[in-house]
Amino acid sequence: MLSGSHLRVMDVRPPACPSPGSASSTGGNRCVAAAEACTADAQCQQLRSEYVARCLGRAAPGDWSGPGVCVRSRCRRALRRFFARGPPALTHALLFCGCESPACAERRRQTFAPACAFAGPGPAPPSCLKARDRCERSRLCRPRLLAFQASCAPAPGSRDSCPEERGPRCLLAYAGLIGTAVTPNYLDNVSARVTPWCSCGDSGNRLEECEAFHKLFTRNPCLDGAMTAFNILWPSILQDWMNPYQNTGHRFPQVSSMSILTALALHVLL
Repeated sequence: MLSGSHLRVMDVRPPACPSPGSASSTGGNRCVAAAEACTADAQCQQLRSEYVARCLGRAAPGDWSGPGVCVRSRCRRALRRFFARGPPALTHALLFCGCESPACAERRRQTFAPACAFAGPGPAPPSCLKARDRCERSRLCRPRLLAFQASCAPAPGSRDSCPEERGPRCLLAYAGLIGTAVTPNYLDNVSARVTPWCSCGDSGNRLEECEAFHKLFTRNPCLDGAMTAFNILWPSILQDWMNPYQNTGHRFPQVSSMSILTALALHVLL
């Protein structure tokens, strides 16, 4: 996890009027604060509006369209654009906002259009092995999954800890999976556990292999730790974002998520 010096929160006097995305303007709900901060940023708001428009409705088999049905391929493409081009400090705040109530957690679970981008089109999730194999056959998904596996792996010789500098890369790699064949989302509104739309109920004698893939998401200490660290830092990250000429010691690195994902994927493939 991050050291004490990295977790220090800036001593900043609160403004006379609550700024967009501040805790005082949202009643302490960080997911509402994240949405307000995105709305206040023109680029974030434009990209968010694009994916909301593309992701209305529920997924259907193939790319069939009709009333109340979304075209999943278009929805997922818009989500990939959101994370590739949006400011990471704001896109990640929407994705990883910490919650202390079921209402907040349900808002977080619904943020990235799970009815279109995540679940279905069938009533039951497919085997995680099928989802993984579909991803590995995709030129778009495979390098992103490799980047996630490399960036969110425990430190050598440890099963439950990660180098502290790996946290931001782990979050970038996780965000890179959204809009792919293994798009993850929150399991429910009472925890912060995440998973792709898949299960291991019908994996037969490959149960161990299936569960190993599933646990990359549901039992990943590196990912859990990176999400926790981001939530500790985010109030000061947001303050820096809203006031760019003040102290920038906590500002989230303004680098392209796709550039990091590409570099990590190439490193793994070599």
